[in-house]
Amino acid sequence: MILVTGATGTIGGAVVRQLAARGEKTRALTRDPARAGLPSGVEVVRGDYADPGSLTAATAGVRAVFLVTPPGPAAARYDTALVTAARAAGARRLVKLSAIGTGDPEVGRFGGWHEEGERAVRESGAAWTVLRPSSFAANSFGWAAAVRAGEPVPNLTGAGASGVIGPHDIAEVAVAALLDPGHGGRTYTLTGPEAISVPGQAAVLASVLGRPVGTRDLTPDEARTFLRTVWASTTPGRTTRSPGCGTSVTAATRWSPRTSPGCWADPHGPSGSGPRTTRGRSAPPDRGARPRSVLVATGRTGPGRRRVP
Repeated sequence: MILVTGATGTIGGAVVRQLAARGEKTRALTRDPARAGLPSGVEVVRGDYADPGSLTAATAGVRAVFLVTPPGPAAARYDTALVTAARAAGARRLVKLSAIGTGDPEVGRFGGWHEEGERAVRESGAAWTVLRPSSFAANSFGWAAAVRAGEPVPNLTGAGASGVIGPHDIAEVAVAALLDPGHGGRTYTLTGPEAISVPGQAAVLASVLGRPVGTRDLTPDEARTFLRTVWASTTPGRTTRSPGCGTSVTAATRWSPRTSPGCWADPHGPSGSGPRTTRGRSAPPDRGARPRSVLVATGRTGPGRRRVP
């Protein structure tokens, strides 16, 4: 049995669906099982990071755990509680979703949110893998209201570029780490194949929508308000160009990232009816037909998705 925490979130949900598609016994942890909407055959259990008793019940009998904790100052406490429960239950493998820049003092407080959790996983005595993804492609859905209204999208990072990555790429690496012991003791930095800035993303959106999409740099006060509201932080991090984009995804899955340049721009997302999902369409074990990333609707993923010898 494999336990997936954060199972109704963007990454956790993709991990659950990919495991279920492979026929793996999967248990999904969520605060509200009645609203989980996960594939049939998945055991859905109620749990709360702040409730040790619920974590003890959720980890009973599991052999591996995918740890997803909400970003913020409480992440260390939640990660430690999950690791403690998992090891007490005899889990032999832990895969933690962390963040790019963890441990880098130049990133600001963001860089410390997952530091204690990573340490807890590494010192747990279990086989471990840490995943440090770059900017989530799904973050662009936060621009929805501005794009629909024809207003410029908020830009916290100026001309800084990051290797935007789609959730299915992250999930594929997580599944590989949960199932393949060859990934034990590894820390993977996960990016898409192209470093792109917010103005660059806006330009791609404009080309998809056929109309201008501008950006507006936030003032320091506006940035602090945004970060306090969204991520409980007031210290903006630094976004820089991502070296070696896509290399860890390739190393872990033997496939190049499907998040090819511009593929996160979905006309059914920020400007339309919402994200296009692939519920129940995760890739089979034989690596046959590839599902699209949750943000892909531009037709740019075919040639960009290739097997690595």
